[in-house]
Amino acid sequence: MNRRARFLLGAAAIAAVALGAWLSSPDGTLRWLAGLSSDPVRFGAVLLALSLVRPFLAWPTTLLAVGAGYGYGAAGIGVALALMVVTSLVPYSLARRTGGGGRLSDAGERFVDDAGTVRSVAASRLLPAPSDVVSVGAGAANVPLRPFLVGTALGELPWAAGGALAGASLDALTADSLSSAIDVRLVAAAALLAALLLAGPAYRFLRGDDSRLGRVFGRGWR
Repeated sequence: MNRRARFLLGAAAIAAVALGAWLSSPDGTLRWLAGLSSDPVRFGAVLLALSLVRPFLAWPTTLLAVGAGYGYGAAGIGVALALMVVTSLVPYSLARRTGGGGRLSDAGERFVDDAGTVRSVAASRLLPAPSDVVSVGAGAANVPLRPFLVGTALGELPWAAGGALAGASLDALTADSLSSAIDVRLVAAAALLAALLLAGPAYRFLRGDDSRLGRVFGRGWR
């Protein structure tokens, strides 16, 4: 696929996401989902389907975690984590197919190579940044699938736990509940951990430091 075709495909995907976000709202879907909470099998099947289409609707991944907690209680943490990994595969796969090449992609590959694939993905997930942006960045940087999955699971664990526990305490499942699902203290702690994980690689990347210590430290996390 040439660069022009990649650009057109990427632009079409962005337009589709923007249109979906404009035309749709999670409110109706959440009310319908709440009505299925008495049937764990159907509830789980709908959550899985939502995890596959969510990136195209530009809905937050918190929806999946809160929904899993609402339907399964504290036991929904594992379900939430699995769904958040599944939903990240869609933008990651699209980015790997349509991305690649260019200075930004090359810079991303160099940074990931130094920091280590698992650590760079996990730390990026801990940051309070849109999940799909991280997935697209990992795909464009050609992060291999297995490290991407492991890093995503590690980095999304706090958000899956926080969202599921918040969902377990809800009396009703609404879009308004998503904005307050994650405690600000969790956000601050996760961001601090991400900064600590990325501080060394970021410093070496900005300096262009290729020291032996930097290479060994980065590769040790792959």
